[in-house]
Amino acid sequence: MVFIYDTAIFFYHLLIRMLAPFHKKASLFVSGRKSWLPRLQAALSGEAPYIWFHCSSLGEFEQGRPVMEAIKKDYPQYKLVLTFFSPSGYEIRKNYALADVVCYLPADTRRNASLFVETVHPAMVFFVKYEFWYHFLHTLSGRNIPVYLISGIFRKEQRFFTAMPWGSWFRKMLRYFSHFFLQDEFSARLLEGIGLKNLTISGDTRFDRVAAIVNSSQLFPIVDKFRGNKPVLVAGSTWEPDEKLLVPFINQNHDLKYIIAPHEISETHISRLVSMLEKPTVLFSLADPADIHFAEVIIVDSVGWLSALYRYGSYAYIGGGFGAGIHNILEAATFGMPVFFGPRYKKFREACQLTEKGGAFPVNNTGEFIQAISRFLNDPAEWEKAASLSGDYVKNNKGATEIILAKTLAGRTA
Repeated sequence: MVFIYDTAIFFYHLLIRMLAPFHKKASLFVSGRKSWLPRLQAALSGEAPYIWFHCSSLGEFEQGRPVMEAIKKDYPQYKLVLTFFSPSGYEIRKNYALADVVCYLPADTRRNASLFVETVHPAMVFFVKYEFWYHFLHTLSGRNIPVYLISGIFRKEQRFFTAMPWGSWFRKMLRYFSHFFLQDEFSARLLEGIGLKNLTISGDTRFDRVAAIVNSSQLFPIVDKFRGNKPVLVAGSTWEPDEKLLVPFINQNHDLKYIIAPHEISETHISRLVSMLEKPTVLFSLADPADIHFAEVIIVDSVGWLSALYRYGSYAYIGGGFGAGIHNILEAATFGMPVFFGPRYKKFREACQLTEKGGAFPVNNTGEFIQAISRFLNDPAEWEKAASLSGDYVKNNKGATEIILAKTLAGRTA
């Protein structure tokens, strides 16, 4: 089975290298891993012990971030190495200030894993959510280096739980983990069903992250001036189908102001969105305090601001629900507001739970959205109820980071 795995890894990276001249993401994937060992050796410094965090991409980084921040605050004797699999995570967070080293994860070969672990020599390792790399896990286990999965979540369709012959090999990979910190009870039952008992249901560390945003996010006086006395609908990470749903409502409704942060911020996409709107619209990068109050729509044309801008919202619409799946709803919910999104949300545990509680509302089209939001525009008591449910949902699910640190670092000396 190892031979088949190694062959798959080889051909995957070969395919990426073939695509690199024609595909930007593939090019970054390849170039970021060139000469990885000397670059890693040069980045490491001093005698302080390192803790290694590995994230697939940006979403997993946000789940690992609360734990990294807590370690830097409470255990400053450790340095942090942060690795990414995907360019979409690395390129945005390669300058993350709390990590002492940020780099790509090398291809999961026996040699690469041995060289990486020998070079970093981590005191412990945290893999976030979905990351399972055989040679790295095998090498860490062989050197008795503790490795933890945090914010882990499992589904019965995964290869670990199949009765097919290869299932036992994938289950063996799980046995290299020292402990699993899981998001939910269902994941725990799945692991217990294959004989794994080294687990804790700690919850999702994203709740800790978004709860912290309320007190630490950047303030924008210009947005305060923009909204005046009107409530604001913040539409975050929208795609074209989301915008087609929202624009008819925006064009006809005069009770709200609007902040739209498209997922794609190319000049073509921004221009298309501006042309659809029939209200005074300004780009966030060009907003002027002198006349911002005349605008009714702000379009956010750069990345990195959305989580802070949710604080100005009374309503949120989260994009992605007409494609592969919705984006992060917790960044909006933490500020206490009704949250809307498209129909493809059922793979996302927090969206399902918040919908059941009455703080989130899936919609299929403009008509359904108008009907749903009108309920709150016409009845402040209904808005207050839904807003409280959203905010309380985040507050009541905090605490995963504290549980993880208590079981991994508390009482430990470097």
